[in-house]
Amino acid sequence: MQLNELVAYADRLLAVENFSDYCPNGLQVQGRAKVRMLVGGVTACQALLDVAIERQADAVLVHHGYFWKGEDPRIVGIRYQRLRTLLRHDLSLLAYHLPLDAHPLYGNNVQLAARLNLILEDNFGPSGRGPAIGCLGTLVEPVSGPEFAARIAVTLERQPLHLPGTVPLIRRLAWCTGAAQSYLEAAIEQKVDAFLTGEISEPTVHLAREAGLHYFAAGHHATERYGVQALGAHLAEQFGLQFAFVDIANPV
Repeated sequence: MQLNELVAYADRLLAVENFSDYCPNGLQVQGRAKVRMLVGGVTACQALLDVAIERQADAVLVHHGYFWKGEDPRIVGIRYQRLRTLLRHDLSLLAYHLPLDAHPLYGNNVQLAARLNLILEDNFGPSGRGPAIGCLGTLVEPVSGPEFAARIAVTLERQPLHLPGTVPLIRRLAWCTGAAQSYLEAAIEQKVDAFLTGEISEPTVHLAREAGLHYFAAGHHATERYGVQALGAHLAEQFGLQFAFVDIANPV
């Protein structure tokens, strides 16, 4: 598969032009012109790059790439080492951030919902950066807060932080993977019983308690493992590529 054709297809599929993101989406580092082996992961850390080289990959597909807004733009230290690794091995880096969160089939939010038996009904959120990516929906069957926390723990293989709410059973909830604690106020306005995301911050605790809703912080990495897997599997099937997802352990 030609790299430029693969990138063009993925860009169209994820509608990257609709998003004003914190980083460039699509091809971030150009490598060899042909792609046969694609390695995927959540973040383009050095450990993932090293595995990609071991597996003789031609390109790496991630959710968290490089060149974030507001960061030091100098190519030094760890950034130099990562880029040196990619360039030295002629290895391409493809990264899709908000577009991969939002995609209705391969996105992090819809893929997490499928694993937790959540029924997606609508989207919400203070986006301002393109389509709203937060999700609203219901549980297939109402459950208590501790029961839902246990389901998350089994599914994600990680114990979530659970702030108990005032309602005994969760019926309607909002969710958004990753670091979406800033979506909490918008979720409260939707009159949900619970909010699920990856992270939590100090003021978030007070907001959740005062609103009386259940809050689940299930891990930034843990909630965002599934979009890259779904997208990579689709690209492999579409173009006859080899694809392997590598889960670099991350407790956050």
